Amino acid sequence: MVTKLPKVDVVTTGVGWTGGIVAAELTKAGYKVVGLERGEDRTIEDYLHGHDELKYNQRKELMQKLTKDTITWRNTMDQDAVPVRDEEAFVVGTGVGGGGAHWGAQTYRYFPYDFEIKSKTIERYGESKIPKDMLIQDWGLSYDEIEPYYSKFEQMAGVSGEEDPLAGPRSIPYPTPPMKKNRPMRLFHEAAEKLGYHPYVVPAGTVSEVYTNPDGETLNACQYCSFCGNYGCEYGAKADPVVTVVPTAKKTGNFELRTNCLVTRVLYDGDKATGVLYKDTRTGEEFEQPAEIVAMTSYVFNNIRLLLLSGIGEPYDPKTGKGIIGKNYVDHHTIMGATGFFDEKFNLYAGTGALGSAFTDYCADNFDHSDVDFIHGGQIEIHIMGNEPIANNPVPAGTPAFGKEFKEKSLHYSNRTLSVVSQRAFMPWKNHYLDLDPAYTDDNGDPLIRVTFDYTDQDCNLNEFLADKCAGVLKEMGAEIIDKHPMPEHFGGRFTFQHDSGGAIMGSSPENSAVNNYLQMWDVDNLFVCGASAFPHFGPTNPTPTTAALTYRATEGMIEYLKNGGGQLVKTGKETQNV
Repeated sequence: MVTKLPKVDVVTTGVGWTGGIVAAELTKAGYKVVGLERGEDRTIEDYLHGHDELKYNQRKELMQKLTKDTITWRNTMDQDAVPVRDEEAFVVGTGVGGGGAHWGAQTYRYFPYDFEIKSKTIERYGESKIPKDMLIQDWGLSYDEIEPYYSKFEQMAGVSGEEDPLAGPRSIPYPTPPMKKNRPMRLFHEAAEKLGYHPYVVPAGTVSEVYTNPDGETLNACQYCSFCGNYGCEYGAKADPVVTVVPTAKKTGNFELRTNCLVTRVLYDGDKATGVLYKDTRTGEEFEQPAEIVAMTSYVFNNIRLLLLSGIGEPYDPKTGKGIIGKNYVDHHTIMGATGFFDEKFNLYAGTGALGSAFTDYCADNFDHSDVDFIHGGQIEIHIMGNEPIANNPVPAGTPAFGKEFKEKSLHYSNRTLSVVSQRAFMPWKNHYLDLDPAYTDDNGDPLIRVTFDYTDQDCNLNEFLADKCAGVLKEMGAEIIDKHPMPEHFGGRFTFQHDSGGAIMGSSPENSAVNNYLQMWDVDNLFVCGASAFPHFGPTNPTPTTAALTYRATEGMIEYLKNGGGQLVKTGKETQNV
């Protein structure tokens, strides 16, 4: 029997970054918000004494357990998909904070080119530059329109940064100074400048000094302890929903957090979303939570799975090209380049998930693509995240995998190895998509989400181009041996970095997108789908800042919707209107 609960203004389907932002902004505006989170509650006290590589980095304590819920994958439509069971291959956060608890906190913006990628590519190179089955499209808003929301996220998160000279214009500086440069970063800057590039210190949500954000939440100065990515920050120095937006929402008195609540359906009457159906994972009880607005704030795979299970939107069919839900799926999991082995010994134990330097001379359309066989590009970077003994054992290519020579080189190079890598943009393709798996189900009997994805010539060509640039930087830095990272021929089912996008993409009309530029579904106007599921393609770097910026903009739309009693949101000048 389902228990029906009193109606609220907004219900969210997760309480990570997107759910936390929705909760904070809507409750500050005076609306009642219920946040449903399938995992457990979490506070900074839960991160204390968490310097345990085996527990957090190897056994993924903060991640979704694949014995309870996973995805399936295949390379092509004529293959049978298989479930992902390797904890190293699929790391999706669970519990309050979600991925914001364990992220490395690299906080890059996308480029103006990203938001108008199709029109800008055609304008400069002609339509023939875009391959036949590549499904790039403009996002339905410009960089100038999203820029204030990037700034809002950075101010809330206390981002420590140095401006990228080749990035889009900024309205205000980063709120805190950049992280400190160490020896490898200084070598990288010197080499990059000699080669004519434009290096900068990576913007980080691990703050460089004590900072109090506009909502009154305080973050402490980073200790460079290296237990960062895959870990919660016990110092409260890493921007995390647990120390920022969730406390802000709670302080209003308008937010109710319910944990151990698995949302299984968005309830839909053919016109509106009436609420959600969820199960208490401890008791098995089912509840209906009615709401004026349903904000889908789970991870990409869960957002799309819920839409498909709930019968909302037309599923994408790659054979006909019809339908939207599941279309333009992209995985951004491959971060490759080259590794250099040095005679000089470095301190590689002090670091953070975002300590590093980069340059974007080969990003977006910052260079002429006329004579290359790909579009977009990638950022070239070095990161010092802190070596951990289990995960790190670098030796030059050709070294035996065991024995005396292996041991000698392992010891010699353990602090003499630096990698320069590229984060690359990934484009959507006709045959890459998400749908429901016909063979595999979860404990509730619901189909798992199925991923169809593989590498393309675009990906391989871009990787080869950028790997050469990475190797060139390492040579200039003084590496004695340089090993370029080979790209596998096919995607092998490792969704390693929690960088996935698409499936409920945004755009300028219902014909090419699931949501408008407020992340509001075109055909269900009280349903907002927040997250990287809205990205029509994956830009060159980490998705969190763009995800957060789009969500901040979406909250303005939600407030306008509630004020004016519904309707589709459109932008006229600086005003938001319902139509």
